[in-house]
Amino acid sequence: MSYLKLLLGFLLCCVTLFVAPVSALAASSAAIRAYDDVAAVVKNYAGQNLVRSEFGDSNLEGANFDSADLRGAVFNGAKLVNANWHGVDFSDGIAYITDFANADLTDAILNSAMLLKSSFKNATITGADFSDAAIDRAQVIALCKTASGTNPVTGVDTRESLGCR
Repeated sequence: MSYLKLLLGFLLCCVTLFVAPVSALAASSAAIRAYDDVAAVVKNYAGQNLVRSEFGDSNLEGANFDSADLRGAVFNGAKLVNANWHGVDFSDGIAYITDFANADLTDAILNSAMLLKSSFKNATITGADFSDAAIDRAQVIALCKTASGTNPVTGVDTRESLGCR
């Protein structure tokens, strides 16, 4: 029996040595979630390259993503209340059941983003580009009430990108 325990311990050690360096290169959603859920952590991601990062079920209230590259990132079930998304590129991203209440999306690029079941109550969207984004019709109607401006990068009018009438 002790031989079996020794063998299992050796195998576990080998797996850790060979797998740990590979997993250290990729940010796992569990690692990001554990890091972000600590109350004392300042959530400042401004200007960072966060392409294809995962922030599922994360509390990112008040987080600063100013000008971050969030292309293909995932924010399913995330809380982004009062978050700063000024100038982010969230093209092809997914934010399903995400709360953007009071968030600043000024000049954000959300091309082809999947934003279904997400809430944008009182969000600032001046100059945001929602071209080809999937958004619930009720949210589009609400966003059209305050939509204005033109995205400085894509040159697309915010109202036009939402299909406002």
